[in-house]
Amino acid sequence: MQVAPVHRESSSSGSITKHLTDNGKYVRYTAEQVEALERVYAECPKPSSLRRQQLIRECPILADIEPKQIKVWFQNRRCREKQRKESSRLQIVNRKLTAMNKLLMEENDRLQKQVSQLVCENGFMQQQLQTAPTATDARCESVVATPQHSLRDANNPSGLLSIAEETLSEFLSKATGTAVEWVQMPGMKPGPDSIGIFSISQSCSGVAARACSLVSLEPNKIAEILKDRPSWFRDCRNLEVFTMFPAGNGGTIELVYSQIYAPTTLAPAQDMWTLRYTTSLDNGSLVVCERSLSGSGAGPNAAAAAQFVRAEMLPSGYLIRPCEEGGSIIHVVDHLNLQAWSVPEVLRPLYESSKALAQKMTIAALRYVRQIAHETSGEAVYGLGREPAVLRIFNQRLSRGFNDAINGFNDDGWSLMNADGAEDVIIAVNSTKNLIGSNNPAHSHSFLGGIICAKASMLLQNVVPAVLICFLREHRAEWADFSVDAYSAALWKAGSYAYPGMRPMRFTGSQITMPLGHTIEKEELLEVIRLEGHSLAQEDTFVSQDIHLLQICSGIDESAVGACSELIFAPIDEMFPDDAPLLPSGFRIIPLESKTKDTQEVLTTNRTLDLTSSLEVGPAINHATVDGSSCHSLRSVLTIAFQFPFESNMQDSVATMARQYVRSVISSVQRVAMAVSPSGLSPVLGPKLSAGSPEALTLAHWICQSYSYHLGAELLRSDSVGGDSVLKNLWHHPDAILCCSLKSLPVFIFANQAGLDMLETTLVALQDITLDKIFDESGRKALYTEFAKLMQQGFACLPAGICMSTMGRNASYEQAAAWKVLSAEENAVHCIAFSFVNWSFL
Repeated sequence: MQVAPVHRESSSSGSITKHLTDNGKYVRYTAEQVEALERVYAECPKPSSLRRQQLIRECPILADIEPKQIKVWFQNRRCREKQRKESSRLQIVNRKLTAMNKLLMEENDRLQKQVSQLVCENGFMQQQLQTAPTATDARCESVVATPQHSLRDANNPSGLLSIAEETLSEFLSKATGTAVEWVQMPGMKPGPDSIGIFSISQSCSGVAARACSLVSLEPNKIAEILKDRPSWFRDCRNLEVFTMFPAGNGGTIELVYSQIYAPTTLAPAQDMWTLRYTTSLDNGSLVVCERSLSGSGAGPNAAAAAQFVRAEMLPSGYLIRPCEEGGSIIHVVDHLNLQAWSVPEVLRPLYESSKALAQKMTIAALRYVRQIAHETSGEAVYGLGREPAVLRIFNQRLSRGFNDAINGFNDDGWSLMNADGAEDVIIAVNSTKNLIGSNNPAHSHSFLGGIICAKASMLLQNVVPAVLICFLREHRAEWADFSVDAYSAALWKAGSYAYPGMRPMRFTGSQITMPLGHTIEKEELLEVIRLEGHSLAQEDTFVSQDIHLLQICSGIDESAVGACSELIFAPIDEMFPDDAPLLPSGFRIIPLESKTKDTQEVLTTNRTLDLTSSLEVGPAINHATVDGSSCHSLRSVLTIAFQFPFESNMQDSVATMARQYVRSVISSVQRVAMAVSPSGLSPVLGPKLSAGSPEALTLAHWICQSYSYHLGAELLRSDSVGGDSVLKNLWHHPDAILCCSLKSLPVFIFANQAGLDMLETTLVALQDITLDKIFDESGRKALYTEFAKLMQQGFACLPAGICMSTMGRNASYEQAAAWKVLSAEENAVHCIAFSFVNWSFL
């Protein structure tokens, strides 16, 4: 539809407005008519023909105007509104581009200075080589020397001020000078829609990252936000200011002790003593700079000091400059020495990666400040009527609770139950865990005996972390056990049932996601998950047993280099109070960046490795040439931690359940990882199913080949039996396929997804089910009758019958086939396979 052009003219009194209609004639509107039309426009910008006719009837002052003319007025009004919004948007973009241009010009000046410095250094080195060829070391470091300052030597204000001024000088030389050779952060190109300009260093000591950005907040507000490090740095466990001295220019000097969580169960936590200096510069800029102080100070809790490794912060901080157009320009520098020697060799790339530091500290700081600015402007929209501050607190509590579970600090009351280190799953217990809301003791769970945490870490290969986390988020039924979720959720309600005697439940498979909020770039999502379930107890047949989970998902951008991906959740009451107690569990996947010299030696083994069993010696590694651009996604560390409340007399039972459940989740995640593995890379396969059992892919080939050999037909389609697709297609086969061992009391060693669904069990619990338990009396008789035939000719066909699940439900099947699975190498019988066709619950 062609919108008529708008021409506005005002009479001398300003009470008449002219509009040009479609036929080129002007229509004059009085101020009263325009006011009436504006009121309708505020309610409905695009009224229908009937609404316009109704408007003429209801407003006598519009009676002399034709409906077509009113239609044109609304067209013109919408056009003006669109132009106004576009003009406002362009003004905002222009301000951003102006500020970005200023930053880029400053960056260009810095790079020119750096080029000049390198040219001078090159000339000097050439001269030295010509005049003193025997010189042993003529290198010029790209980072300023950072002398160590003792904590004991900094006990007086004058000494602290001297250290503070030196820290300020070194920080400014990194933020705006050439003290560090910065290179652009991969995948973070500057532009009007970007967060800012990000750089990392690949040549300085330790790891370093730098950022510049424009934020619509005042400098003092930004400094206040950034100094509260635990609010935005999720790895910061604690930050305490022990001493504060006034300094010149209204500044302050603080002695700060901080603790940093370990990202995985395989590394120690870290702590730091730092001096933090806040001051104003002559040009009106505000500076917050910080550096480590050496010394033997153990922190406020000397008993817990053994769990921490002392990290070092080299001169770092924030330079905040006010803008003439409003807002501020922020320069952020993070420079740390994370003591890579203190972690296993396989984790050292993480502690030596400036990209990882940039993602978890530098970029996180700017994103948090921009999020606060976005909320302050009133543009943020959140679900379920929650205030932004409340949702931020939920995010922080979920992350903090998950980090506490992974680290298991002694001063929090955690202790290990299997302290010998022989188990693949670590079990920790906390009998002093305080499960209360943030401020309301009325929500206390004082009847609980404590918390059991089952956790494990393993190495994933050829899996993109963001893809795996997204799959786990969207397909919870692929790895979660509804009955375990129901157990954890039950203790949040008054009528809880003690494990293992809680009432049997059935998960309907329905998962409803209710968004609560997300960050500006949607790299972090907060949502409520409702899992629909029903009790299988006869008296509660029609009673809904829905489970509600508060969940945070982050790191789902596949293009973010070095970003950690997380899925953390906690059961909550359906009323969802602001101070609801939370017991977080979940997954964390951290990519491991290969060193430059090792990019051609990337791990390509075809199964997920358990790190806890190979830290000292390490597994044999196959090396292959891989495109260096994809190396960052080939290896990552997956950490799983699940927390379970227990009553005082159920500790051992819940610990056993927790260990089995986490092992089951690990098996499921390995299966999922294989399914989402990128094409062209070796897929990830699960561990051995039981003692003496082959790898899953090998067993899948044996099952299909033996079926074809004995029955003369193909179990899978001909296009589904090549390479690694056999296991995937066997897993998703519609018929229930199970394998049992050849023992005096046969037990199941494998089942595909349909088989697990029919038996209502998991891969781990499957190994405790004997063959005779799944058949009813008539089914057992049919099996005994055909068993001799099965062993003689290699296969047997069973008539229609009924199987029983572990939950006591009956499942009917139209027919079943049994055949011997032969190992390809020895041509010996490995196990017996069963296929139940067209099964369904009665």
